[in-house]
Amino acid sequence: MVAESSRPRGEFGGRVALVTGAAQGIGEAVVHALAARGATVAATDRQTAALAASVARSTGERAAGAVVPYPLDVTDGDDVNRTVGRIERELGPVEVLVNVAGVLRTGPALAMTDQEWADVFAVNTTGVFHVSRAVVGGMAARGTGSVVTVASNAAGIPRSGMSAYAASKAAAVAFTKCLGLEVADRGVRCNAVCPGSTDTPMQRALWDGPSGPRRVIEGDVASHRTGIPLGRIADPEDIAETVVFLASDRARHITMQDIYVDGGATLR
Repeated sequence: MVAESSRPRGEFGGRVALVTGAAQGIGEAVVHALAARGATVAATDRQTAALAASVARSTGERAAGAVVPYPLDVTDGDDVNRTVGRIERELGPVEVLVNVAGVLRTGPALAMTDQEWADVFAVNTTGVFHVSRAVVGGMAARGTGSVVTVASNAAGIPRSGMSAYAASKAAAVAFTKCLGLEVADRGVRCNAVCPGSTDTPMQRALWDGPSGPRRVIEGDVASHRTGIPLGRIADPEDIAETVVFLASDRARHITMQDIYVDGGATLR
């Protein structure tokens, strides 16, 4: 008989999850949600000081699992391979991968520099490729695993001043679905979550004064941007709950899907 203390706790008890972009915002919320449900979470980010603070916030009495920080630059394929290898040696095989790391550069498409374009794609698209390639091979060999890529509702609707970001997120969604098709017969599911405006440091950087949230909710006709029909900006936890559902056995028959969590902003 298994001792009570050694039994996995929570929905993800006994499972190892890897989350990129874990230092703040949606990534931090995903780490907390997985740990609260019993996962051992490898929390990764290239912002090491912010990552340490995030891990401290994500552990405590409410966490049934554990959170372990790992510095990681998703744009560096060699660093990704080394870090994933270290995580699996120290924590065990990764069964859940959540790609959250992302950057935003705004401005007119015709004014976008080569470097700005490259920087956005390096994290938002190539980073997803690097980490997925390093992790999913092992999942496929073991016959189980779940990948969730956090993209954006900008992946499915034009946004003024966000050409690089929107294109990079659309590419990440397409890659995730193609990967899902290739590994479906080996028990690995790959899905995308597409948030709308969410109360994160990235979103707050776009606000111009205290009226920022109201303007997002109401929309902007001049920039051809609809508002948010539900009348609120998402909390990071709203996105994390969708991620956790897709990563869980409750979604065992869902793969190659993109789920929009934007309060109806894209009118889909």
